[in-house]
Formats: sequence, C-alpha cells, structure tokens
Amino acid sequence: MINRWGIRDFVVALALFAATAGTVVWQNAHVTVLWDLSYVLDSSYRITLGQLPYHDFPFAHAPLTFLIQAAIIKLTGRVFWHHIVYCAVIGGLGTLVAWRIALRILGEKVWATSVLLAMPLAFLGVYGIFPHPNYDCDSAFAILVAIWLLQRATRGPLWSFAVGIAIVLPLFFKQNIGLPFLVVTLCGIFAVAVLRRDKSLIPAIVGAASALSTAALLLHATVGIDNYIQWTIRFPAQRRIPSLGAMIDIYRDPTLLWMIASVAIGLALLHPRLMRARSLGICLLLAPFLWPLAALFQTNDADDRASSLLALWPLTLILAAVISVYKLRKGLDLQYLIPIFLLAAIHGAFLSQQLWGSTYANWPLLILLIAGNIAAARLETKWMASTFAGVIATVLLVAGGFYITSEDRLSYAAVTEGTLSHSTHPELAGMSVRGPYLPHFEELLTFASKNIPQSDGLILVNGEDPFYYTTGRTPQFPILLFDPTTQPYSPSQLRELVQARNIRWLVVKRELQIKEDPTPDRAATLAALVQDFAINQRLAGYDVYRRR
Repeated sequence: MINRWGIRDFVVALALFAATAGTVVWQNAHVTVLWDLSYVLDSSYRITLGQLPYHDFPFAHAPLTFLIQAAIIKLTGRVFWHHIVYCAVIGGLGTLVAWRIALRILGEKVWATSVLLAMPLAFLGVYGIFPHPNYDCDSAFAILVAIWLLQRATRGPLWSFAVGIAIVLPLFFKQNIGLPFLVVTLCGIFAVAVLRRDKSLIPAIVGAASALSTAALLLHATVGIDNYIQWTIRFPAQRRIPSLGAMIDIYRDPTLLWMIASVAIGLALLHPRLMRARSLGICLLLAPFLWPLAALFQTNDADDRASSLLALWPLTLILAAVISVYKLRKGLDLQYLIPIFLLAAIHGAFLSQQLWGSTYANWPLLILLIAGNIAAARLETKWMASTFAGVIATVLLVAGGFYITSEDRLSYAAVTEGTLSHSTHPELAGMSVRGPYLPHFEELLTFASKNIPQSDGLILVNGEDPFYYTTGRTPQFPILLFDPTTQPYSPSQLRELVQARNIRWLVVKRELQIKEDPTPDRAATLAALVQDFAINQRLAGYDVYRRR
C-alpha cells in the first residue's frame, strides 16, 4: 500500500529532509539578499507592533508569509537565525510532500522512480534557491500540501473538507499564483462533482466556500475588503502584469522545436509493434533532458547554462498539457486534472517575472509534472521507468547543482562578490553577507543608537537594510522599500507625507547590493525629499540628513 510507511520510507524521508534543509542552511551561511529579506523582516516586524497592512500602510502582497514571520518574531524575538530554521523546515517538508505526491502518481511498483525524481529537490526545493522567508516559496509549499490532500479527497468528508480549505490558502500567500490555482482547481472539483455525481467532493466545495468567507470576514473586520483588493489586486496589476506576448514568449524558443520533435518520435517508437526501435525511442525521449548536461561542457557562462536548464520548463509544461487532455478523453477524473491545476499555478507564477525569474520556488511542481509524464509514457517495466527517471534525476542534480552554486537566479544582487562578513548584532545572528554592506550597515546602526532618538521618525532610501527589525524602532513612514511594486507615491506626495508625519531624519544608501536601483524617479524623489533636510553625517555607506 502506498499509504503504509515502511522502514525504507522513513530512511528516505529523513535523508531527503536533511539534505534539503541542509541546503537551505548552507545557502544562508554564505548568501543574503538584503533587498528582499529586509522587506519581509521589516514589514513583519511592523505588523507585530499593531500596524495593519492595507489599512495603515500600502502593501502589495498577500498577508500569510508576513503573518507567519510576525508570529515567529512575537514568539521567539528578533533573531534572524530563527527565520532560517523556518525556511529549512519548510524546505525539507516541501521535498517530502512532493516525493509522496510523485509516489502516488507513479504507483508503489516504481517506488524507486519516485525517490530518484525527488532527489534533485535537495537542491531545487522550495527554499533551496532563494533561502530567506518568501511568499513564492510559501505559496509553492501550500500548493504541494493542497495537491497531497487532493489525492486523498475521496477518503471521507473531513479529508474532502480539508481539500477545500487547502486550495484557498495559496491565494493568501501569493495572489498571482494562488488565484489561478484556486479558480481552476475549484472549477475542476465542481465539474467532477456535478458531471460524475461524485458526492464525496461536495465537502471540498463547502470547505473552499467556508475558507473564503472566513477570510473575507476577517479582512472586513480588520483592514477592509476594498483596501485589500486595492493593494493586492488592482495596484499590482497596474505595476507588474506582463503582456500576453511576454507570457507566451517562453514557447517561442527555437530549441523547443527539436525537443518536441524528439519526444514525439521517441513516444511513437515505443509502440508495442516497434519493439526493435524501443532503445532508439528511449534515447530520443531522453535527448531534451540531457541537453542541460551537454551545455555544462559547451560553455562556462552561467547564464547560458541556466538557460539550458530552464528550457526543460516549457517542454514539460507542453507535454503535461497534451497528456492531460488525452487522458480526459477517457473520462473526467480528478487525478487526471491535477497536472492542469499545477499548470495554472505555474503560469500564475510567470505573471510575476516570467520563466527566468519565477521558477525558483516551483521546481517541485515541475518534478510532479515530470512524474505524470513518465507515468503516461509506455514504459512497460519498472526498470525502464527507473532508468528514465534516473537519467532525468542525474541531469537535474548536476545541472541544478551548478545552477544553485552559481547563484545565477540571485545575480540581480551582488551576493557572490567580496569578502564574507558575519553580523555582530544579536538580532542578526546567522546573517552572512559578501561585500561591504554588512559592516556599513552596522556602522549606521551604531550611529543611530548614539545620535537618533528612538522616537524620531526617519526614512531610509531605498530601504535595502532591515533597519527597523534590527533596532526595534517603530516605522513612522508608510514606505519601507522604494520599489515600483511597493511604492505608490509621486515625489511631491512623498514630500507631503514627510511633512505630515514629521519625519526628522533621511538616510540615503550610496552603494546598494542590488545591482540596478529600482527606486522610482530616484533623482526626482531625492530632490523632493532633501529640500527639507541638511546633511548631518557622511558614513562609509550612507549619507545621513537631519531636518532643518
């Protein structure tokens, strides 16, 4: 039975969890992306102070990741390594859940195949590439849990009801991922319940309705529904939603043509009447998946290697879509719809930063689609299935290992340049940053503790450092991070807010870790802000201004 754990299951579970969690800890030991991390920590900290997002300050993200981090701060204090532990645990659990889902897709007879496919997630798990608290990563984990429950939806009404709740949760981690997933999954459940008269799924519909109603009531009672919709739906759609052309651009890659042709011919050669061509068919099926491995020997450029690895995404998505539609010809079945639910979530993620920027947390979802594709292929023996999975796993382990060690996905920040520094502040215990950024920040912290009263309001441009989290000060300005996705104000409006909030200090960071400063209208913004301030101190990395 798939649901009955044996000794081998516990051994594999422990190994997968330890390897994935270890990767997250190792990543945090030498990589810190200040831009993203500071926003999460400072925003979560201000929530612990009673400041309400969407109501007291503009906030373009769904709340659950920030509420979880706020709870960690409340329960254990402001200590950075506590958040590392959270990421390591969620990363390890994500790999375990993905493995068990893949096992159910493939079947107990090919148990080894599921283990092989799960192995690359030791590197490519939900928190493996970006190792700090993050809404995409949490959303991916929530989707894995929802799919795991969905596979067991017919066990009883409580299981089915839990499915309904679970498919709603990703919406409140990351809206562009969770909303497509919820809509498509709920429609699929409803279609199966109605067309197949499957009463076992009615509790799932009730569970989803209950979760949405409860969330709506909580939002209405705390921050206001209209505020929530404005800042999490309307505002992000204005700032970040890509064009249709940008969304389908990943399917225009010329290499995709030969990959699809190779897979199509390979599948044809696996027909029982073509037994002599079976070896050639398997080779053709594997050829696209060997491409990232070949690229390692063809180029030393990290971007080219990453592009070859990421090319597996559109191929796998197309195959999964075709296979799902083909299976549905046999009849409407909830298990046949699972790849479609995953496709909805993945394409929702692409709305943020398309293929290159949006896959980092979603590799477990890709593994599940690969598992479904292997299950659908005519691989008659478990040896063939395990061999096929073993080749893919080896490629993903090797190419994925190069991908994660090169930190290519994090190349938008200077995370691999300079000497590694470790924080001496107890609140930042466990933080390691390459370059001068941490020593500069700690100099600012020392200056602030001696010269800036705790009650004085201040602004940090562009908010790349976890200043409020580290110092325990209360943010008195609505903006923490000057970024197009989070900053809705014009330069003149910012100046008016500075005057209205009686902000007395302005801190401008001169050397950013992020390589391209995304501050909207930086020159105009600084010109508007400094009008009311005079230079007070020039630190190694910051200019500190005081209100005239």
